[in-house]
Amino acid sequence: MIVGVGIDVVDVARFMATLARVPQLRERLFTPAERDLPDASLAARFAAKEAIAKALGAPPGMSWQDATVRRVIGAQPVVEVTGTVAARADALGVARFHLSISHDAGIASAMVVAERDV
Repeated sequence: MIVGVGIDVVDVARFMATLARVPQLRERLFTPAERDLPDASLAARFAAKEAIAKALGAPPGMSWQDATVRRVIGAQPVVEVTGTVAARADALGVARFHLSISHDAGIASAMVVAERDV
């Protein structure tokens, strides 16, 4: 059963300009494993985190550090949640996330479906 759906779109150049202007934002938004990705991939990870938050109802107090997107070669990306994001997912009964991310022509996008077992 679908608990929530989230989608987000990010302008890569604008996002990277924001990170350049506010350097501490990179550490606040991304886990160590994500921080050194290429620009388009970093923007796509941000879009994914936004989409995850939206799928969970975007409650206040969730930490960006508590959601990580891992690339799996030959498969769809994997969402790993801990802390505040895991707590919200557990409260909603979310058993799994389905994530699709893409980036092209200066735009990064992500779509997430949060699903629970029936």
